[in-house]
Amino acid sequence: MSITEHKINVDSLEWFYRESSPIGRSDLAPVLLLHGLVSQSYSWRNIIPALANQGTRAIAPDWIGYGFSAKPEKRDFAYTPDAFITALEGFVKALELEHFSLVVQGFLGSVGLQYALRHPEQIANLAILNTPISTAARLPWKIKQMGLPLAGEIMTQDPLLVDRTLEGGSRYRIGDKELDVYRKPFLKSSSSGRSLLSSIRNLQLDSAMKEIESGFKEWQQPILIQWGIIDPWLPVEIAQNFANSVPNTELIKLNNVGHYPQEHYHEAILQDLLPFVRRKDAH
Repeated sequence: MSITEHKINVDSLEWFYRESSPIGRSDLAPVLLLHGLVSQSYSWRNIIPALANQGTRAIAPDWIGYGFSAKPEKRDFAYTPDAFITALEGFVKALELEHFSLVVQGFLGSVGLQYALRHPEQIANLAILNTPISTAARLPWKIKQMGLPLAGEIMTQDPLLVDRTLEGGSRYRIGDKELDVYRKPFLKSSSSGRSLLSSIRNLQLDSAMKEIESGFKEWQQPILIQWGIIDPWLPVEIAQNFANSVPNTELIKLNNVGHYPQEHYHEAILQDLLPFVRRKDAH
């Protein structure tokens, strides 16, 4: 199943997204996949077609400020969780996604979890891959330093930060062909670096984690956690504690997998993700 690329304007912001649609009609809920820092929807390139092959429409946008979506200046877009959530609300509405499964990964993926807590009626199933989900989560120094005064302005203009962060987090080398896609927005315009800088400075991780930690204790829909256990930034204990405290949650530990599981281990992810998103809820 091939991936198609699209652009859509919503509330004066241009979203870029990748999509695969099943052949024929499907009664399965569509799946929305959200990437993390410093990534883009391209990270789901091996997941999206597999979902479509089983009859599931799969959509993966580049967050505003990332990949090939619009990169507004901070005076026009606050780059706070609330700003991202409001933008995502518009995107979901524009694509007429009324009820869908949500898959999130990474720092910024946490914004997707905040979205879910504020719109639980829209979520059929929720899959979490190496995403901050606890007040014990901390922004790693590798990312935090990109938000420092002066140093951050310089670092976020270096396209090689993509290589260092993606490979450092995943603990594996990423091929040049793939890195070319990830680097391209940074080579094309300085606005990519400014958007990343603004996101890191406005991530509001502490308050986001409090919202997530308390909000999911009342969560009803099924949750699948797939966690790379050699993630250098988010220890597996975070996932274990979450799974122990949130009802209807299953934790799958992925050996030899780091912070960006979908980058190298899509087959291991699909083994549990495909049947999970086929589940029907009581909606």
